[in-house]
Amino acid sequence: MKNTYGNNLTLSVFGGSHDSEIGMTLAGFPQGLRLDRVALYALMARRAPGSTPLGTKRREADLPIFTEGLDENGITTGEVLRAVIRNENTRSSDYSFIYDTPRPGHADYAALQKYGNGVDLRGGGRFSGRLTAPLCIAGGLCLQYLKEKGIRIGAHIASVGAVRDAAFDPVTADTALFDRLVTQPLAVIDESAGEKMAAVIREARAAGDSVGGTVECMITGLPVGLGEHMFDGVEGRLSSALFSIPAVKGVEFGAGFAVAQMLGSENNDPFVTDGKRVRTETNNCGGILGGMTNGMPVLFRIAVKPTPSIAREQRTVSLQKMENTTLKIGGRHDPCILPRVVPVVEAVAAIAVMDLLLDEMR
Repeated sequence: MKNTYGNNLTLSVFGGSHDSEIGMTLAGFPQGLRLDRVALYALMARRAPGSTPLGTKRREADLPIFTEGLDENGITTGEVLRAVIRNENTRSSDYSFIYDTPRPGHADYAALQKYGNGVDLRGGGRFSGRLTAPLCIAGGLCLQYLKEKGIRIGAHIASVGAVRDAAFDPVTADTALFDRLVTQPLAVIDESAGEKMAAVIREARAAGDSVGGTVECMITGLPVGLGEHMFDGVEGRLSSALFSIPAVKGVEFGAGFAVAQMLGSENNDPFVTDGKRVRTETNNCGGILGGMTNGMPVLFRIAVKPTPSIAREQRTVSLQKMENTTLKIGGRHDPCILPRVVPVVEAVAAIAVMDLLLDEMR
């Protein structure tokens, strides 16, 4: 199975949800970054299972153990970074039925057809959202490197079901808001929207169901001209990384699909200057034109599907008998993964942005 990303960085993720450990290797990361372990652990804790009362009852510390790539002072050596996380709270017996009755909304059936009955599907195996934890290790390193370069990344829950949060100002980045969002149980701009989202999540759990939503992310401090046209454009490089998050089903930049309803005179972002720098009055393009950054904040949103593991009875097929049947999924699952997806989006965006920055150093 191929699990690598990057043109300049080479990120590989290994392990499965119920293996003894999961982890990542990251090649191409520059020498000389002193790892801030407190900041990395805080990012990992925001993603970890059991981090919110609205989520799964599974608890994992998710503390990364670095085995290569850091010197005795915690400074990157320029060699391949390797880190692992021990899986400590697994219940593989919850998944014994999968090989006969694949779960709707999961990769079970496709994986069984592609890899055969020997594929590990405990807890979702390598197809599980558990593998976003190693992404956060790599992304946490990249976030720290980018911050030293004046590049900041912030994200919030833009919606849960039909409940919407206030949006980022697409023209002016508020990094103080980024800092506030990471301290909140639900990363929202409008606290009243967060209360309504929490109620929607509780209702879904009570009904044995789940709910999806969207995450909005902003990247500020990028130079003009990052990225290339066509196949190496910023949208493509970011999207390729973002779709590594298992629940992501869509990505839009700037005004996104709303541009399809605009006139050119409405969609085009007028250029203006104060005599020192050029900017745009609006940011419908999301900070990207012709695949390249234009100096405005890069703004995008992702669509996150409802958690496919739900307690309600669902229709499936018995593969052994080749007949229709039903199943009810037990185990411990999030009724909504949006609260835990936010730090993953920040981390994955950081990986993609750093890979893009390293284009300029080749």
